[in-house]
Amino acid sequence: MKSNMPNIFIQDYDYPLAEEKIAIFPLSNRDDSKLLVHQSGKNQHQIFKDLPDFLPQNGLLIFNNTKVIPARINLTKDSGPKIEVFLLKPTRGDLATQSVLNQDSESIWESLVGNKKKWKANEQIKRTINIDAQEIILTFHWLDRTENLIKITWNEPIPFAKILDAVGQIPLPPYMDREVSPEDKNRYQTIFSKESGAVAAPTASLHFSQEVFLGLEKRGIKTLYLTLHVGAGTFLPVKEENVQNHPMHREQLIFSKEFIQNLMDHEGPFIPVGTTSLRALESLYWAGVWLIEGLEIPAMGLNIPKEFPYLPRNRLIQTKDALGKVLALMQKKGIQEWVISTELLIMPGYDLRFCDAIITNFHQPKSTLLVLVSAIIGDAWKQVYQEAILEDYRFLSYGDACLFFK
Repeated sequence: MKSNMPNIFIQDYDYPLAEEKIAIFPLSNRDDSKLLVHQSGKNQHQIFKDLPDFLPQNGLLIFNNTKVIPARINLTKDSGPKIEVFLLKPTRGDLATQSVLNQDSESIWESLVGNKKKWKANEQIKRTINIDAQEIILTFHWLDRTENLIKITWNEPIPFAKILDAVGQIPLPPYMDREVSPEDKNRYQTIFSKESGAVAAPTASLHFSQEVFLGLEKRGIKTLYLTLHVGAGTFLPVKEENVQNHPMHREQLIFSKEFIQNLMDHEGPFIPVGTTSLRALESLYWAGVWLIEGLEIPAMGLNIPKEFPYLPRNRLIQTKDALGKVLALMQKKGIQEWVISTELLIMPGYDLRFCDAIITNFHQPKSTLLVLVSAIIGDAWKQVYQEAILEDYRFLSYGDACLFFK
């Protein structure tokens, strides 16, 4: 069936971003970031710690509690060449990444490999580390060199998460182009990060401090947490002229029954914190539609293709009906959490179900995230970004924040 994906041209999402506008290091205090509030066509310039004052009291903030893993591993072959392995995601898409990180003898990951040409298909690379006074020998093998699948084995029964903490580095975004500092281990995580598995931070949440959470509580604003493990594809520039042809990266989502029930019970505005939370919420809706339409769930788990929301349909499925269908499936299977994945691409013309406003950062030119922002505020993003540049806002992951009302 042919989809009705709109023709959106990436050239329309370009803007001049000077290098000095990109935040390379975080501010001393998370909530000292600037906050640009865009509502009813007008902009206000604020400080992030004042965010609660600008939110509706019956609003529900939805956060992504993913935790960034130290996914960059440096190796050296016996013959001298250096190899970098950047773990992207485990091969088992139907298993929560947290479960994979508990494996205690081997782990298989899809990876990016730096200096790949120096690592032949049948070669093993070893690295020795010490954990709790134990010598651990790690062995890296190609499982499938064409598909960049790497198998890692080790000689002592230790969870892979502990191995990674000892051997890996936090994967800062490529545009920062600097060495990781000790400060990044803390600051490139949200203060509520919990479920390990992301290789990039949900950056809109990096501004939140305990003080901001207290402000939300005083105003009676509710909060909910979901998990979307942010992939490295979030930094991929759109190379296709027409955005619908961009190959969307697949990201893992984990929803609890309690979360879905709370979502169904909420009466009032939905305010996702970050583009990852919004994509996760919208993907949950489409998972419900998938079930209502009687489509089969593949053995390796459900994935929402980017075209799925744009297929022609005879009837509009209500949000609560879609969520109810997901809950019914979880009840039937006797599961408390459902793991799915998504390639959802949100573009102008997409009908948002869970977004009355969004808290987000300033995104790269010609990116799918900027296209997503324009699905919320239309062409106003151009004037907003132009004003932010003139007002000396800091851009990208360690940069300042926006609050956009739909």
